[in-house]
Amino acid sequence: MIKAIKGTKDILPDSIEKWKYVESIISLVFKNYNYKEIRTPIFEETSLFARGIGEETDIVGKEMYTFEDRSKTSVTLKPEMTASVVRAFIQHSLGKKQSLNKLYYISPMFRQERPQAGRLREFHQFGAEALGSGSPILDVEMITMAYDILSGLGLKDLTIKINSLGTPESRQNYIQKLKEYLIDKESLLSGESKERMSKNILRIFDSKLENDIEVMQKAPVLLDYIDNESKEDFEKVKSLLTSSKIPFEIDASLVRGLDYYTKTTFEIVSGKVGSQSALCGGGRYDLLVEQLGGEPTPGTGFAAGIERILIACENENSFEVPGSSINLYIVCLEKNLMSKAYEKAQILRKNNITIELDYLGRSIKAQMREANKLNAKYVLFFGGDEYKLNKAQLKNMETGEQEIIELKNILNKVKNNYASDNS
Repeated sequence: MIKAIKGTKDILPDSIEKWKYVESIISLVFKNYNYKEIRTPIFEETSLFARGIGEETDIVGKEMYTFEDRSKTSVTLKPEMTASVVRAFIQHSLGKKQSLNKLYYISPMFRQERPQAGRLREFHQFGAEALGSGSPILDVEMITMAYDILSGLGLKDLTIKINSLGTPESRQNYIQKLKEYLIDKESLLSGESKERMSKNILRIFDSKLENDIEVMQKAPVLLDYIDNESKEDFEKVKSLLTSSKIPFEIDASLVRGLDYYTKTTFEIVSGKVGSQSALCGGGRYDLLVEQLGGEPTPGTGFAAGIERILIACENENSFEVPGSSINLYIVCLEKNLMSKAYEKAQILRKNNITIELDYLGRSIKAQMREANKLNAKYVLFFGGDEYKLNKAQLKNMETGEQEIIELKNILNKVKNNYASDNS
């Protein structure tokens, strides 16, 4: 038997309603903030991610699905969305058409990492990007939108962590201090952290190993070394979050794993998803557009993992999706009337009524069981003496009431019942 590839997961019909509900909350919040949806290709040229995310990041170095197509071009299934959005922004000159572009997405992503709860090789993210303004108010807007979506899904065990990475220049000064601090402590670090010493030293803060954490607890604090402009922006972010009654805490070890971040960064974590606690994260990336070949353009954004959010929602029992139902089930009383029953079903379907009928030639009892299983609101008994008089019996499955109606009036009757049920 051929099975789904390791690290991928089928989303079956009994789970789809939860996904649709989550996506509806996402779309509603972004609409309220006037963000427009963007969709980019599943794969891009590999160089886009190498340049945008950073050659020394774990994503580029270890996790990307990269291959050569028939034209010998190296392409990669997108591991994240910001670089793709920025590529589209540059390619289509969106900055010349509008000074500020506020964009959002819901899309699958691909990373070849060790599968675990909330972390798959094909996973789904939603997120937003605002390109064209360096205002810290937009940083606050990103944090607020993410918080609005998560709390809108009923999640309560949430912590917002914020930090500032400063500019690349001020960050280099800090990195030098960090290297000086770690030079005589390198033997205490894990093998992975030793490797990060020369490649991406800030990522040592991401280590979950006890020895690494203990060493880094006494390390110099990045916030003490950032430039004045970054400090001022960070103070504005904190002030606006406070006045907006958005709870947050400062986490000086929050560095984010991608090279393009500058100034304010943030994460929202949940206490309900185990070790993979980060539900979303983001920050400012004022140099990325220029780095990818566009005009200097400030930007900020965030991304959130839907699978992890669904785990948190399930663990908190934060929302309940109503069970699916159909409007009408046609019970065919005589097999020779199946074609006529199908014709009636088609008339109703074309008027946006959800219909099902039996395609398996089952007994009346079995058809009624199916109607109950599908949570049908009404059942139409098609056939018998009533059919000879161009009539049929209609049963309200909730009240048990039955009435005989003329076949020509089925549409109006069902539409009226449908309207009253949904009013």
